[in-house]
Amino acid sequence: MAERGVFVDHATVHRWALKMLPALTAAFRSRKRSVGKSWRMDETYIKVRGRWKYLYRAVDRDGQTVDFVLTARRDEAAARRFLERAIGRHGRPKTITIDKSGANTAAIGRYNADHQTAINLRQCKYLNNIVEQDHRAIKRMTRPMLGFKSWHSARILLAGIETMHMIRKRQLGRRRRTVVSAAEQFYSLAY
Repeated sequence: MAERGVFVDHATVHRWALKMLPALTAAFRSRKRSVGKSWRMDETYIKVRGRWKYLYRAVDRDGQTVDFVLTARRDEAAARRFLERAIGRHGRPKTITIDKSGANTAAIGRYNADHQTAINLRQCKYLNNIVEQDHRAIKRMTRPMLGFKSWHSARILLAGIETMHMIRKRQLGRRRRTVVSAAEQFYSLAY
């Protein structure tokens, strides 16, 4: 904008982001590529209004993002909501690898019992390194923000950050097999 002689305050950009990101995220989800059947599931911390909240995330074994959700608590109910949302969008995985989290273990066990399924649960911290390393990209974007001021803006902005991260990982389905930049993929969502 500055190159074109238009001066915009950062608050204006923030308002634009809060208005446009839900539409771009919805457009991305409708065109997202499918993910594998072996997932790595974990949570990380995000500061909202001066308090730590939990961003549940899952990636497949190739590092492709399955889903994410921001929750206020780190308990079985939050892990179960995340798991059901991810399964609802991408189908049931064969295997889920987690760390030693009791909440995730209980949520997967309860899901298996309630739905009479046999999702294999692995607890191995070394196999979970894929999702731990994937957290770094999200933390790199949120750390300079010094936290979020409201739950509403945190949820929307994190969805935008995750969407852009998935675009960089080439998870946007395309009709043609040409290689396009992340910026071109982003612009294709707006059309």
